[in-house]
Amino acid sequence: MSNSNLNARAVEESETISGKLGASMNVGEGAGFAAFGEKGTRRTPTERKRTFKQWFVDTGWRHVIAWVAIVFALFPLLYIISASLNPTGTLTGSNKLFSAFSLRNYERLFTDPAVPYGTWYVNSLFIAIITSVATVLLCALGAYAFSRMRFKGRRFGLVTLLVLQMFPQLLAITAIFLLMIQIGDVFPAIGLGTHAGLIMIYLGGALGVNTFLMYGFFNTVPTAIDEAAKIDGAGHARVFFTIMLPLVRPILIVVGLLTFIGIIGEFAIASVILTDPATQTVAIGLFQLVSGFQSQNWGVFSAGAILAALPVMVFFLFSQRYIAGGLVSGSVK
Repeated sequence: MSNSNLNARAVEESETISGKLGASMNVGEGAGFAAFGEKGTRRTPTERKRTFKQWFVDTGWRHVIAWVAIVFALFPLLYIISASLNPTGTLTGSNKLFSAFSLRNYERLFTDPAVPYGTWYVNSLFIAIITSVATVLLCALGAYAFSRMRFKGRRFGLVTLLVLQMFPQLLAITAIFLLMIQIGDVFPAIGLGTHAGLIMIYLGGALGVNTFLMYGFFNTVPTAIDEAAKIDGAGHARVFFTIMLPLVRPILIVVGLLTFIGIIGEFAIASVILTDPATQTVAIGLFQLVSGFQSQNWGVFSAGAILAALPVMVFFLFSQRYIAGGLVSGSVK
């Protein structure tokens, strides 16, 4: 057989084989589209005919729990908003949500001379902001010292700070009151009835859990950064303010937020220290509105509580992206 005949026969056989392969591939492709979904995953007959019961058992119950949690969280907020818009001033008429709509309670907060809400509001913000900033600075200094320095009594100091939080400041409220009276005789500027004295009392109880929380976060920062800065001639102050504080910003914001929320709503110590109505905070002033017998000021109280919650809400929304990292990162070593 000549070479030309062999070449022709080889060409015919290759064309026949390629045709068979093409037909088989077409059949397989059609079967593949029928057996697989759009994303390439095999779909079973059960998935193609999924019932409501199967969906509910798989993921539907999660939606139900989520909606129940949302309603549970929103109902108190809707109720107090409804009470603030009710001009009757009592909670009896607020059982039906938004049955009445009036801004009279909000107007009374700023027009009634007997309710100096604006003064209370400014006092609360001033005390909360100063206390939060000072608390963050003091706790950060303490956490840096415990994390980066080695000195005698370091471990005992950490344990002491943690144990002291078992005894809240409320237990020492009588001793604090007597102490502030004596301090006022010597230094009236920080004595009884002053904002400075109340801020110092708050700062006295600021160390403890906050310092321990920051300490765990400071430990996550590599010590090589400090060593490199010290080789370049930086001291502890420069390392702390220019290097460490920017790196631990999430925990600083978390501690500041928690402190701010606690000071805005604090009542027990503030009511003992601040005796002058011109120096009182929102918590004290609003309590006085509803502490009388058969008080009719619940509408004004609700309006004042809503306005007092606005700074906390704004601060929380501003810092929410730091909260998760600030609370969790310090626990990982």
